[in-house]
Amino acid sequence: MINKRLLIKNLLAHNDENSFYDKKRKINIGEKEGKAKFLKHICALSNSNPKNNSYIVIGVDDEDNKIIGVDFFDDSKIQNLINAYLTNPPIVQYENIPFPHLPDDKVVGLVTIRAKKEVGITSLRKNIWKYYGGSVFLRDGSMSMPKVFDIEIKDVNSSIVSAIENHAQNNIQYTLDGVFDFMNKRKDFNPQYKVFKEYFVMCWSGQKKTTKSQVFYSRVDIELINEQVRLFFSTLDEVEIIYNDDSFKIIEYVNLGLHNQNKYFKLEETIITFGDNATYNIETQLLFEPPQYDKKILHHIYNSNNAILDKLKKGIALNKNEIQDINNLPVTYLICYFNLFHEAINKLIEAKPLLKNYNKEVYSLYKETMRILRKVKYS
Repeated sequence: MINKRLLIKNLLAHNDENSFYDKKRKINIGEKEGKAKFLKHICALSNSNPKNNSYIVIGVDDEDNKIIGVDFFDDSKIQNLINAYLTNPPIVQYENIPFPHLPDDKVVGLVTIRAKKEVGITSLRKNIWKYYGGSVFLRDGSMSMPKVFDIEIKDVNSSIVSAIENHAQNNIQYTLDGVFDFMNKRKDFNPQYKVFKEYFVMCWSGQKKTTKSQVFYSRVDIELINEQVRLFFSTLDEVEIIYNDDSFKIIEYVNLGLHNQNKYFKLEETIITFGDNATYNIETQLLFEPPQYDKKILHHIYNSNNAILDKLKKGIALNKNEIQDINNLPVTYLICYFNLFHEAINKLIEAKPLLKNYNKEVYSLYKETMRILRKVKYS
């Protein structure tokens, strides 16, 4: 089993960007340009390495390889995005890898790309940004370039990738160190661990509360220690955790509502099932059913949000009521979108730099809102 933290260190230490490995400071698949560039790199790496894994490491400074981290990105539906835009899509997995020196809310993103070599060349299925449907990309050194595909790709990377992966194999010391690191770092949040099938170690933590005999956790952190992969992290949501000797289930709830009359809604269920042959499987299911509200009330809220955005654009100070309302602006735009106010999604995108400049707390609420939207949209 590969220790993903060690794999990232090996990639950064021994290889510059090349035909099987790329690094990014960040990605943004919420906007067309960022989504198009991400798909281009996936396409190029898949075509350039038909017989081995390729990797993208996200959260690394290009100049000096310094690990700076990115926000936790729990988009389990990223394969749906790949399938929608690429012909002969590779299998793509996005994982969040914690590093001890990073803040709790930062990780390194690791994208693993495995081409389906038996199905042919990967290409863009349709136009996106400035790239045309049918385009084929290949790696040219550290660049992903459009190519006329009329040559056979030689397998020059398999032995290199295999050596890097072999040097990143987990062992009992890495596992124990990972457990101790987690227990110490999360000691204020009731850390726990469980060993599954005498092999896998799951650690989790959170602030515990009991409501009507049900146990919920907030400020939740969940890691699969063997691979140094963070499976879940949220400072805002409520989470229900259920486990037995064979599986570990996470049910995520989101807090939504208007005029401070909020309710918790089930968002997503994740089940990690552990096998007897040192394998595991992760399945996710969207459970979310958006709340519906009176359209007249939503029109009023939508227009009020637009007025706040307009003031932020012009640098006009907000009044007392607007200062209170801006905290609810991201989630009320989201509710409007779920109630068929289609332009609300564009307003959310427009709000990003304005809320980021306003203050850290509001921007954190914005990022949480976009995370919910991303899950629902790609499902």
